[in-house]
Amino acid sequence: MRTIVSDRLLLRPWRDEDVDFLLDLESRWEVVRFLGAQPTIMNNRETALASIARRRAIGDPIHGIWVITTAMGGRLVGNLLLKPVPLSAGEPIGGTPEVEIGWHLHPDAWGHGYATEAAAAVLADAFSRGLTRVIAVTDPVNYASQAVCRRLGMTHLGQTTKYYDTSNELFEIGT
Repeated sequence: MRTIVSDRLLLRPWRDEDVDFLLDLESRWEVVRFLGAQPTIMNNRETALASIARRRAIGDPIHGIWVITTAMGGRLVGNLLLKPVPLSAGEPIGGTPEVEIGWHLHPDAWGHGYATEAAAAVLADAFSRGLTRVIAVTDPVNYASQAVCRRLGMTHLGQTTKYYDTSNELFEIGT
């Protein structure tokens, strides 16, 4: 998986030595509370290592799950993903899977514009590789992520239950 660079950030593949950061990040309810239909906190290093292995296993020229680090100093600040979005049960399967972008950052990194900068860099990279449309789904009360979507220039399409077996606000952006 490739590394993506922006002005202040470097997005790189997860490494086993990132385990303590991932465990700290995803053991915080305030970080994971909006992740998926039934969010859960991470509670041990073995689970974190298995999660890192799954993140690294994405072997796609466009999709990926990156650790977000500061370009100067290499401080780990969060996670960014670009991958096919899981459909809710009962949704018709077929055609080209939709691709979602998503992020979650450590509370110490909130409020610095890192989510917007990291997502913009990944979108630019993906569009340069031929992807033409990306969606984001947010919990209806995840106003911070919705603000990031708007700063990215994403269009709000309203509420949907098409993904993750729950109700989400749907955003899209295309080339």
